[in-house]
Amino acid sequence: MSSEREDQIKTHQEYAKLTTELPKVSGWWQQHMYLYQGYWFSPDALLVAPTWLRALMFSILNRSHYDFFSNHPLLLQGPHGCFPNFEAHVSEDYPMTNMDTLPSPRLFATHFAHSLFPSSVLDPSSGSKFVYVCRDPKDVLVSKYHFLKKFRSKELPYLSFNEAFELFCEGVSEYGPYWDHVLGFWKASLESPDKILFLKYEEIKKEPHVHVKKLAVFMGVPISVKEEENGVVEKIVNFCSFENLKSLEVNKNGIQKFGSKVELENRHFFRKGEVGDWENHLTKEMRDRIDRITEDKFKNSGLTIGTVPK
Repeated sequence: MSSEREDQIKTHQEYAKLTTELPKVSGWWQQHMYLYQGYWFSPDALLVAPTWLRALMFSILNRSHYDFFSNHPLLLQGPHGCFPNFEAHVSEDYPMTNMDTLPSPRLFATHFAHSLFPSSVLDPSSGSKFVYVCRDPKDVLVSKYHFLKKFRSKELPYLSFNEAFELFCEGVSEYGPYWDHVLGFWKASLESPDKILFLKYEEIKKEPHVHVKKLAVFMGVPISVKEEENGVVEKIVNFCSFENLKSLEVNKNGIQKFGSKVELENRHFFRKGEVGDWENHLTKEMRDRIDRITEDKFKNSGLTIGTVPK
């Protein structure tokens, strides 16, 4: 047995022991969530990432390698196949990969909080960069609830929206508390703007062309004047639009595997993608409560997302 495989087995044995010692509560889609260093995790530490941002970043970085309407990988794979989850690569049943052997630049999506990354990744000399996108917590709650209820085991008691709302407000949700997660990356982005690009979903939706160019610069592949004149930005925006991605055959009928335990239909990653969908689900009292928490949590931070109490 190779030393790498032995290290992998040892790591998962230590993980199994750790989960018996951590505080736990009932999970949103699995039986339990565990509290580790102030954040909640499901056993598999797996949750959907901002699908649209994955598609944008992959298309920007590889814009000269593929034709958008003939051989582009997003036509054959969902965004999660082109831009894999870091969590899935280190899960118990996923073959451990030596990251150094993967071609550069390497793109991974993750939900881990900033404080959970090792210094070897956070150090400015590491060359690693983060693109972080946040969203109105009210829309986060609604999107998260509708997504995870599709995968909640039938053997577990039904989780109502009201119950999910209470858990979310109390900070009990995968990778949460949500506000702490956002603040961690926000503060880090102020300290290291060259290493962390902090984005707001609502602003990307409002000005996608501006943000495509901003992403390209941050990733070290700025869009040239000639490319812009040739409509490259417009092509990326249109190709990666929620409507176009949702309409692709691979995202209507395809399946994405995460290790050997989890298979998700790609269509579940494309529900609405709307700003303000929370208005269809939250009462005034619910809205006000989340807005008060947001105002209190972000007080004096310089950060505002969503709406705030008047």
